[in-house]
Amino acid sequence: MLMVNPPALHLAAMLRAVAAGIFALMAVLLWLPAGAHAQEEPDATKDVPVAGESDGTSRRVVVRFLTEGDFPPFNFYDEDGSLAGFNVDLARALCSELNTACDIKVRPWGELLLALRRGDADAVIASHAVTPQALTEVDFTDRYFQMPGRFAGPKSAEQTEISPETLESKRIGVARNSPHEAFVRTFFRSSAVRPFENPDLARDALLQGQVDYIFDDSVSLVFWLHGTASKRCCELKGGPYLEPKFFGDGMAIAVPKTDSQIKAMLNGALARLRADGRLEEITERYFPVKIF
Repeated sequence: MLMVNPPALHLAAMLRAVAAGIFALMAVLLWLPAGAHAQEEPDATKDVPVAGESDGTSRRVVVRFLTEGDFPPFNFYDEDGSLAGFNVDLARALCSELNTACDIKVRPWGELLLALRRGDADAVIASHAVTPQALTEVDFTDRYFQMPGRFAGPKSAEQTEISPETLESKRIGVARNSPHEAFVRTFFRSSAVRPFENPDLARDALLQGQVDYIFDDSVSLVFWLHGTASKRCCELKGGPYLEPKFFGDGMAIAVPKTDSQIKAMLNGALARLRADGRLEEITERYFPVKIF
């Protein structure tokens, strides 16, 4: 998981200041002999839509996003070393819809919200779940993605219905201290919960027959099930489970509590991307297999 600190001065202010200086200098140089003609020239910038003008918010020429670089398919570095992923493409689509420049920088996961609160960015798009704890630190836009919990088990297993009764005494592998472990311990109390240090070890245990099922987020499971590592052993069982107490109320873009304008801008752009199908197009680009 991933660095470059953005400048302390907001780029929008810098650009406006530079532009003002340039136009002032041009006016002085061109005043004679064509001063009257220069004054009559229409200002071309008046016809250029700038983010924020239509909804009464402040003008912005750039939106500064932060993300992290090691959570495929949401955000990662591709084979060419370029930043890619669902969140990255969504950020670029939002900037395009807002008619702004897009500045996307990478920070380690643990630094993202701190950097946002410090003013290093306008927004963080890194698959943050909207949870009560997160809401004490930052605000969020409308949700743009849901990542439910799902069970996976061997294709050969006869039992496909998932319930606390049918999984009684069954061994369920989970990542230790994860929301998925908490969920299983809460609702599947008669099952034998087997925590592992990470999801990969739980999947290995399923392959080796050490557990009967595993419970994890649907995205990770779908990519594992359709990859070579699973050896096509298994399939999704039951679900999906969307309990906000454990899995959050969907994913959203984190914004500062002090900046309601950027929240309104991003919400408006998200709504338009959703309405005309562009959000679905981006989703299908990275999730060709249904996760629900």
